[in-house]
Amino acid sequence: MDLFEGLEPSIFPTNYKEIIQRVEKVNPVKYGKTRNFINGNITYLSPYISRGIISTKLVLKHVLNAGYNPKQIEKFIQELAWRDYWQNVWIAKGDAINTDLKHTQKNVTNNEIPKAIIEGKTGVKAIDDSIAYFYKTGYIHNHLRMYIAAITCNVAQSHWLAPAKWMYYNLLDADWASNALSWQWVAGANANKKYVANQDNINKYCFTDQKNTFLDMPYDAFSKLDIPVVLKNTIDLELKTPLPQQTTLKIDNKKPCYIYNFYNLDPIWEMSNNANRILLLEPSHFTKHPVCKNTIDFVIKFVKENIKDIQIFIGEFKSLVQTHNLTHIKYKEHPLSAHYQGTEIPRDWMFNVTGYYPSFFSFWKKCKKQLNY
Repeated sequence: MDLFEGLEPSIFPTNYKEIIQRVEKVNPVKYGKTRNFINGNITYLSPYISRGIISTKLVLKHVLNAGYNPKQIEKFIQELAWRDYWQNVWIAKGDAINTDLKHTQKNVTNNEIPKAIIEGKTGVKAIDDSIAYFYKTGYIHNHLRMYIAAITCNVAQSHWLAPAKWMYYNLLDADWASNALSWQWVAGANANKKYVANQDNINKYCFTDQKNTFLDMPYDAFSKLDIPVVLKNTIDLELKTPLPQQTTLKIDNKKPCYIYNFYNLDPIWEMSNNANRILLLEPSHFTKHPVCKNTIDFVIKFVKENIKDIQIFIGEFKSLVQTHNLTHIKYKEHPLSAHYQGTEIPRDWMFNVTGYYPSFFSFWKKCKKQLNY
């Protein structure tokens, strides 16, 4: 039996009203108690937060307005804050997050990814079922992400970068900061130790009872573990983004131009203003950070359903501006829109805490003061 058969969501809705209804159904108390289990009461909001459809601030505002005491739901708020933390690291460090950030990853024998991970044929049922579900839905439980990264980096001895790109490529909630820095955390490049999980841990949180896998051992045995045969065959993936064909834009130069992108699909962004609204998909961005067809389809479907009269431009920002003589431009702040020109609109952060902090908990300590416990 497939462990993930029938688990929600089989698909993610793209109707904005349905998304807000999903926000309204969040139970942060149950989330805090059950989130590590594959059937836990998790929110399924990550694709919408990553794409800038909703903000972490909006979600926080909702749970507080619903009457939850911040102390009672601290774990839930912390998990939201992790997203803002990773984004702040990206802003501060830029392209440095594409390399080992704090420590050189130890015990690396290859810069590829095990074929068994790509194919979901590791022999560990929870891992293999989760990868099949991942390809089907674009979603994977956070605990399984950690398990997969731990097997890939700390058992198969792959450097984290190529596998992180593979996961990002297939994620509907693709967020390079969260993804890359989390992989580095597991691999010990962004933490003081590596993360590993044995078969007992996986059995506990995935409700399996497997024995005799390459992970069926006590934790002190991991340091002496040779690369299992099933993980030795590694491959170098070539990842490409299938962007749609360009269509002709109709621009009214008397109106301002609002630029949306892969990280900003906010459907209520100053919607009372009469403006040109353009979804900019830059080939240079997707060459550097490729994503799969399902993710691009999700983005396009969402904007067409929820942002009236939006047009799509396939090309670079500079080309868009020059070709259509754009002058009055607005866009939202993000590391990947740093080369835009015009009026930059700040994002809705949860807390008034910005800049680089070497650890999440030093960041969280500042954030927590603003919750007024």
